[in-house]
Amino acid sequence: MIRLSNMVTANRFAKGHRIRLDISSSNFPQYERNLNTGGNNYNETRWVVAENSVHHGDRYPSHVLLPVLPD
Repeated sequence: MIRLSNMVTANRFAKGHRIRLDISSSNFPQYERNLNTGGNNYNETRWVVAENSVHHGDRYPSHVLLPVLPD
């Protein structure tokens, strides 16, 4: 299981609003770049496009937990 640390953000969703979850293998510049080569990221000059998979369904149950704060 992957747990994401608490993000320093908050949003107010009004009734009827929807949210979208974006999956990415990058968070530059917060974290050092990753060129997906398995080499030293600090001096690599070539890169490889990453392919991300999201497994879901009965065999791979997953969920997003959004804490709700009182008004």
